[in-house]
Parts: sequence; structure tokens; C-alpha cells
Amino acid sequence: MPTDLTLNRKTTFNLICLLLLAVQTVLLAWSGYIHSPTHLEVFHLPAGLSHLELSRFDLYRVNPPLVRMVAAVPVWLSPHHSNYASYNRDPLIRAEYGVGIDTMHANGKRFIWLITLARWACIPFILLGSWICFLWARQLYGGGAAVVAMLLWVFCPYVISQGSVITPDAHAAALGITAAFLFWKWLKKPTLMLAVVAGLFLGIAELSKFTLLIFYPLGVVTWLLFRVHHRGTVCYPKTVCYQKTTRLREIAMGIVIIVVSVLVINMGYDFEDTLKPLGDYRFQTKLLTGEKTLDDIPAVGGNRFAGTLLANVPVPLPANFLSGIDQQRKDFETGLSSYLCGKWQDGGWWYFHLFALLIKIPLGTWGLVIIATCLTLADLRFRTSWRDEVFLLLPVLTMLVVLSSQTGIGLHSRYSMPLLPFLFIWTSKIVFVFQYRSKLLCNVAVAFLLWSVGSSLYYFPHEIPYCNELVGGSQNAYKYLVKSDSSWGQDLLLLKRWLDVHPEASEIHIAHCGPLDPRLVGLEILLPPVGINGEERFEELPVDKLGPLPGWYAIDVCFLQGGDPLSATNGRGGWIEPSGKPGYDYSYFQKFEITDRIGYTINIYNLSIDEVNTVRAELGLPLIVNQQNR
Repeated sequence: MPTDLTLNRKTTFNLICLLLLAVQTVLLAWSGYIHSPTHLEVFHLPAGLSHLELSRFDLYRVNPPLVRMVAAVPVWLSPHHSNYASYNRDPLIRAEYGVGIDTMHANGKRFIWLITLARWACIPFILLGSWICFLWARQLYGGGAAVVAMLLWVFCPYVISQGSVITPDAHAAALGITAAFLFWKWLKKPTLMLAVVAGLFLGIAELSKFTLLIFYPLGVVTWLLFRVHHRGTVCYPKTVCYQKTTRLREIAMGIVIIVVSVLVINMGYDFEDTLKPLGDYRFQTKLLTGEKTLDDIPAVGGNRFAGTLLANVPVPLPANFLSGIDQQRKDFETGLSSYLCGKWQDGGWWYFHLFALLIKIPLGTWGLVIIATCLTLADLRFRTSWRDEVFLLLPVLTMLVVLSSQTGIGLHSRYSMPLLPFLFIWTSKIVFVFQYRSKLLCNVAVAFLLWSVGSSLYYFPHEIPYCNELVGGSQNAYKYLVKSDSSWGQDLLLLKRWLDVHPEASEIHIAHCGPLDPRLVGLEILLPPVGINGEERFEELPVDKLGPLPGWYAIDVCFLQGGDPLSATNGRGGWIEPSGKPGYDYSYFQKFEITDRIGYTINIYNLSIDEVNTVRAELGLPLIVNQQNR
């Protein structure tokens, strides 16, 4: 029978869990409210609306539809305007870009509010991830560990930043840990009901991100590991039991898990073109066309299975699910322009995600991970069953290996987010240090935990460019990472608020990168003069239109590193595309002192004629005699 003390402690931990859920809701809701739509949200929301309004899943097929569909629900129920003039069902075309821009313009300034509603609709995904971290850590390591795991998840900069937008990475991480937890529960107690529930949530998780497809082979591997030399019923700790059952029955229930998950995937796509023959697909990757190079693939696509015995085999998945995987893989095979530590190149680096995680997770968290690792290796008291240890660590290692092997893109470290909750739960065993008599070790652990939470909150709500002290903080993020790890177009609303209280900068020149039309937040764009770093399209411009000129400027930090392959918003609802590399280059602004900074992503400069002439002399440009009205 539980004692009163045990019940009181359990109640206390549950109250802490509820408090942290409330805090997380406020953090995500506020971040989602104050930030302007990011690059991909402009396209995700209209795609989600198309799924609800047209029952079609062609738009943004490179990601499964669940998260954007949920995001679109409150918008669908609100007054809005959809524009499908650019809609195209061709599996080789990314029609979501045109539809996104058209829908953005159709809704005008209201589009900003619609994005906010969509963001708020997705908050429950993140709260679910918090709750699962709490439950799993509590079952493995106790109530104190549950609180630690939840703290690491709730205040993780990745979770706050990506959980407050409608791109699916953080939400997929939450659904992924939920599916894994339920599968782990089934391994402990293999019943048909748990198998059905595990299959249900596995299918839901697969509807959020293709990365989670690795759960299928991982599930087989972990099942085999759980059954190696397994005899009878074992309990360790007292709340975690392995119950023996027949292998044949377990295999049958494992098949149930897979079948149910596939059924859920088909339901998520409304069974769109399910059972389409494999030979009828048009693919665009070397893997599925059988061509040796991308140049050999016909413009209309190809299919290595056409004319083979497999051509007539019906695929038990929605057509856009398979086509989406193919289209996503094309990006990796193409080797898109990537960025790391000030360098642009075609294709990424095998260590990109390792480096990004190192600088974008708080150092306090890394300190806890290191202590937990050392004590796990050195002391039996820091270990549960080896099977449970492997179950948590194997997804972390597998995802890192898979991501490191895909060097076609080195631009978004958010792809690694599904491994984070596994790491946080495993690290929560750090609470066992309080079983030691070492006061120093306990104090260090508490200090690291406070450092982790405090470091994140210090930069709140500007969590997208968060970087830890290894690189000097978030203000230096753009020197190492760009796009969704640095500047993702999220601070235009904050720039407008800054200009409202600084009328002296009313004639400011703005260089903004991203698809959002700045006029929707009340900004008129005047592009700054471009740099002189070899861009052919600017060679015919007069020298007094190149390089620095006096005046006020707001520069997206992505442009400070050369801009390749970034385009600049022209202020008329479109972009000025670079004709070649290095694209829009405003790197010369690094030579000037910053007057102010907006959210670590937009630098404000007020350049005097003397400052400008000093830099123009360095660049070999003629000096400015009188400030011109540009």
C-alpha cells in the first residue's frame, strides 16, 4: 500500500507537471503571436487548407500532411480566402510555392493573424511531448527525473522556436516520442489492446515527418533486443516489468502494429490513390528511376520498376506519400546550396547536425548529458535494465548516423529534433546524484540544470537564432548557421514596432530575405545598394549605386555572409532573384558598428558620410561628397 508520503510526493510532481505545461503554453503562444510568418509557413498553411478544402494532398508532399492540416483547421473555420490558381497535381512540380504566395496576397494583412491562429492550434502537440517525457522518465527513474526531463524539453530552445511555428519538426518529435513510449509499453506488456494503440500512434507519427520512418526497422531491432535471453517476468525498477508471452503471439501483434499504422497513414491521406500500381508512378530520383545521374532522368520522370514483375504490384500507401518521399530525396541527391561557419557550398557536411546540436543546445544541458554518461559507465546505480538504456539511446544514435549520411542538404538542423526527447529522458537519470554523499556533484548538477533553463529564457522569445556560449550567444548565430537556425523571416513585425518608435529612421532601406510581403506588416521596402563581390548582374551599375551609402539600414543577418543563394524581397510582393553567386551580398555592412538589433536577425545601421567614405576607400569606390536623396 502506498504511504501518505508517497502519495504527497506523487501529487507534488503532478502539480509541477501541470505548472510546466501551463508555462510552456504561455511561451509557445507568445512566441507564435509576436513573430511574423517564417519562410515555409507561408506555404505550409495554404497547403493545409488545400487538404481540408479540396481533399487533395499534392501540395507540400515532401512532408506528410498532419501538422499543417491541424494548423489549418482554425483558419478553415474562420473568414479567409484561398487561391488555387497556381495549383498543379504534377508530382514533379512544387506547386505549393505559387499557391502560398497567391493565398498570402488574397488575405492581405489578415494573413498574419491567420498564421498566428494556425500556430496556436499546434501547441497541443508540444504539450503531449512534455507529458510523455514526464511519464516515461518517471517510470524509469522516478518523480524527480520526470521533472528534469520535462524541464529539458519545455525550455529547450529548439522546442520553443520550432514548436511555436507550423513547420512539423518539433511536433513530429512530440508525436515520435509518444509512439515510441507506447511501443515500449507494449514490449513490457504485449497485449492486443496495447498493440492497436501503439500502431495507431505510430501511424499518426508517420503522418508528421518522413524522418520517423526509421521507427519501423528500429521497432524490429528493439523487439529482438528485448527478447534476447529473456526468461520469465523481470521487474526493474519496481514499476517496470517485462511480461513473458509466446513469440508467435508477439509476432502476430507486431504485424497488427504495422497494419494499423499503415491504415492510419492511408486515413490521413483520405486513401488518396491508395493501391496505385508501382509501375504507374513517375519518380525523379536516381534511387527510384534507376538512372546513374540526375541528368539522365527524363523531364517527365522515370520508373525503374516499369516493365518489371513489380510494375503491377499495388502500393498499400497513398500515392503522394510515396511521391513525397521521392521528391524529398531529390533534394538530397541534388546537393542543394548549404551553409556552415561562413561557407556556402553545393551539398552539406557529414558533421553538420553534430555541430549544430553542439552550439544550439544549452551548455547546461550538455553538462548534464556528460555527467549522466560518465556516471552510467562508472556506477551501476545509474543504470536501469540494459534494454531500457538501449531503447532510449538507439534512436538517438540511429538518427545521427542517418542524418550524417545525408549530406545533400546542410541548412536546417531542425531535422534532428526527433532525437531530443529520447536524449532528455535518458539524461534525467541525473537525479540519482542525490543518492551520493558528494555535495559538490549535486550542486554541479543543479547548476547545470539552472544554466540550461536560464540560458534559454535569457534569449526568449528569440529562440530561432539561439546559440550557446561556445560561439558567443545568439548574436553570432548567423556566422555559423542560417535560415531556420538563424534568420527565418520571423522579425518583420518587431522591425515595424521598432520603426514606429524611431521616426528618425522613417526613410530606412531594408534587405529582407523570405517570401512574406513586407507590406502586410506595414513596411515599404527600399533595397540598400548591393555589394561588389563579383556578382555579374551588378557590373554595369554606376559605382555610386554600389557599396555603402549614408542613411538608415535594416539588414537581414543572412545577407551579411554573402547571401548565396538568397533573394531579396522587392517590396512589391515578389523577389529580386540573384542571377548567380554569391547572390545578394551585403557583407560590407560587417565593417560598420550596429546601431540596434532586432531579435538577433535584423541589424540596424545609421551610416554617416564619414563612416561610409572610410569603407568606400577600403573597397576602392569613389567617395561620396554630398549625401544624396536616394
